Amino acid sequence: MAKLVYSAIASADGYIEDPDGSLDWGIPDEDLLSFINELERPARTYLYGRRMYEAMLYWETAHTLPGQPPCVQEFTGIWQAADKVVFSKTLESVSSARTRIERDFDPGAIRRLKSGSRRDMTVGGADLAGQAIRAGLVDELHLFLVPATVGGGKPALPEGVRLDLQLLDSRRFADGTVYLRYFPILA
Repeated sequence: MAKLVYSAIASADGYIEDPDGSLDWGIPDEDLLSFINELERPARTYLYGRRMYEAMLYWETAHTLPGQPPCVQEFTGIWQAADKVVFSKTLESVSSARTRIERDFDPGAIRRLKSGSRRDMTVGGADLAGQAIRAGLVDELHLFLVPATVGGGKPALPEGVRLDLQLLDSRRFADGTVYLRYFPILA
């Protein structure tokens, strides 16, 4: 059965976007993106909320921009090869290949998707990930804490949910980013 992994780049104070909705402070450098590529390569299905999908659409055409480093070209290929499911009540259509819209988050459907897949899946977007965490569907958390505080915004982890986290792996990057891989246990 596939694992469902929540992967997020977050500020040191725990936010995935700042109060203005910006993600600019968390853009990975080449070293970090190369590491993320290794983590993302096994995944073949991405579950996104609307806003995260819209942010990730960059990767649909990133290969057309001149002068992209190899790690960017590699992630572009990984992203384009994956199936994408966007959970949204408002999105009218999708503009990327291998993508479909689901109007409602159904934990039972996600469980069936996991059990029917031999390749891992990721969930992206704090709101959608929060629903998956609350439903006990997330098998691992991959948190990248960048050396910046943003003072508020959208929290990386859902409020009102207690998790005990078993540390499975960690790594420090030259830019000060810290990778933390956890196994979550709903308390």
